[in-house]
Amino acid sequence: MRLVFMGTPDFAVSSLHRLIQHPDHEVVGVVTQPDRPKGRGLKIVSSPVKQVTIEYGLPVLQPERLRDPLFKKDLANFLADMFVVVAFRMLPVSILMMPPKGSINLHASLLPAYRGAAPIHWAIMNGELETGVTTFLIDRHMDTGDILCQKKVPVCPDETTGSLHDRLAIVGADVLTETIELIATGQARPQPQSGASSAAPKLSRADARIDWSQTAQAIHNHIRGLNPFPMAYTTWHDRTIRLIQSQLTDQPEVESGSMPGGIIAADKQDGIIVQTGDGHLKLVTVQPEGRKRISTAEFVRGYRPKPGERFGVEHTPASIEAT
Repeated sequence: MRLVFMGTPDFAVSSLHRLIQHPDHEVVGVVTQPDRPKGRGLKIVSSPVKQVTIEYGLPVLQPERLRDPLFKKDLANFLADMFVVVAFRMLPVSILMMPPKGSINLHASLLPAYRGAAPIHWAIMNGELETGVTTFLIDRHMDTGDILCQKKVPVCPDETTGSLHDRLAIVGADVLTETIELIATGQARPQPQSGASSAAPKLSRADARIDWSQTAQAIHNHIRGLNPFPMAYTTWHDRTIRLIQSQLTDQPEVESGSMPGGIIAADKQDGIIVQTGDGHLKLVTVQPEGRKRISTAEFVRGYRPKPGERFGVEHTPASIEAT
């Protein structure tokens, strides 16, 4: 079949590679977002999908507006049998109706769970023990179309969004290839989504702030789910502290740190243990505002936090500098 691939981020790259190399199908064109300024220097950068597209010498379209008549004309000229979408924007109905075999999407959850922009983040933040990938026929609404294929994937206890993202991208490429084969051979059997649905909206800065009144397990999940982006954070003496890695612990209760966010122990070798709403959490790696990532043992040696002080509490004194 003649395929047009639509996608932008790293998650889509494995699928694009797989389809380009498939002997029975041809990727005749790629659609991705326009090049954007990125980083402190605001250097113009191409999306990961465009970089792969250039590598293989494929034609690429980068519309600002999907309803642009010129874009729609160029898209139609590809004469695609099917549009394949992986981590892209919602398509207008006029575009969905173009290819005779329809438009399909690969989504990083077991639909109808975690419909939306950040399914991997929310699955880990919510402490799921299992997630997966789904291919489905795209309809007028967000992630609601009939399911074509699904595959379950276990979530490891200390896994981050980064590591799960990479595993699901590879599994997703396998499932997407299988789906296209089923459609090409007339064996696909779409099934309506069933069961309870849940949302996975785009993350905001408010979602990243740690609520120390939650349980140790919930906070640990939150930190894992926001790594590598956008990273969980808390405050300490009016300084923002990113929380990179944590560890559950059975450290016994200590009176001086009994309030949520209170520091139970601050050791120059073993790091920091914090009281939560239920249980204790060891902070392993942090990133002070404007500084590089460091172990909490280094944080203790440099910033000198003391048992009884609390994270997540605003202070009136000026920020404390490292010594």
